[in-house]
Amino acid sequence: MKGLGSVRPALLRHSMVGLGFGLGAALAVWAIDPYNPFLVYQLSSVCYFAIAAAGLTVLTGLNGQLSLGHGALMGIGAYTTAVVLKGHTDLNPALVMSAATVVTSVASIIVGAAAARLRGPYLAGATLGLAVGLPGVAVRFSNIFGGDAGTSVPALTPPDALSSVAPEVWLAWIGLVPTVVTFVVLANLVRTRYGRDFRAIREDEVAAALYGIRVARTQVVAFVLSGACAGLAGSLLAYTSNLAAPGSFPLTLSLLLLAAIVIGGLGTLPGAVWGALVVVFVPDWIGSVNDAVHLPSAVRDQLPLALFGGVFVVAMLAFPHGIQGGLVRLWRLRASRRKAGTSEPAIGTT
Repeated sequence: MKGLGSVRPALLRHSMVGLGFGLGAALAVWAIDPYNPFLVYQLSSVCYFAIAAAGLTVLTGLNGQLSLGHGALMGIGAYTTAVVLKGHTDLNPALVMSAATVVTSVASIIVGAAAARLRGPYLAGATLGLAVGLPGVAVRFSNIFGGDAGTSVPALTPPDALSSVAPEVWLAWIGLVPTVVTFVVLANLVRTRYGRDFRAIREDEVAAALYGIRVARTQVVAFVLSGACAGLAGSLLAYTSNLAAPGSFPLTLSLLLLAAIVIGGLGTLPGAVWGALVVVFVPDWIGSVNDAVHLPSAVRDQLPLALFGGVFVVAMLAFPHGIQGGLVRLWRLRASRRKAGTSEPAIGTT
């Protein structure tokens, strides 16, 4: 009962913070739309990147399992959404996203069971094979998944009562709901026994096993939890792009998710948000710079990748523990200086 009593205040606090953040973001999106609709669309993209990155940071940052296949898991969620909506275009998005999350979770059980037997580069290689091979399934079974062209997903439209709301604003609002729910659930989960077990296995699997933690089962739980987030993110991506196609889930998507959690702060949920903002907005900024620079085409084609790599290196040099780690360090440094300043004796006192 003592542990339950400590979780309930955290649940309430996280729920209130999530609700406040969601309402503030919804109002900001509504205010921005008349001036910059494309920015609102980018914020919708931040939602699904943040959800997928949050799941991956639990798997990699907290549990210590390296996955290079989360882009493929997002593809499972997206294709589930497209297939479900084929004959039921008016289904509630919450039901469709739930179906995508469940299907991806079931697939993650199979992948996670295999991953629990692998370590280090072998685990990375297995999940890399998933990322490379799974898009080919959509091409092989083109009668179901649409082949290279993919399967279209109906656009989300606001209900009649909110007909005055712009479609891109409604899409962003729909994206904010699962994002807030995901972060509230994960923030509370990492404070439970599972969160402590995840961290113990990350630090030392042998010591964790001697302590009584069932290592393989816990690793499967972490993989399924992360896969569920990827499936939900993939469903939201399909709604955002109105398409589920193999080209939407290349290997680079999995690498972008890894870059997001490293740049944002490995093992921290706020870091997933920072990382999502970076991977969505920095390439657009780089593209604008690339268009403004008059260079030979051979150089211009490679410049975006080089600039993104440069941003990654600079971010790691400036914030070795990610953006969230750097912000926490700056906050603590400021707090310690303020404390040191107030503790100094006044002039003339003994």
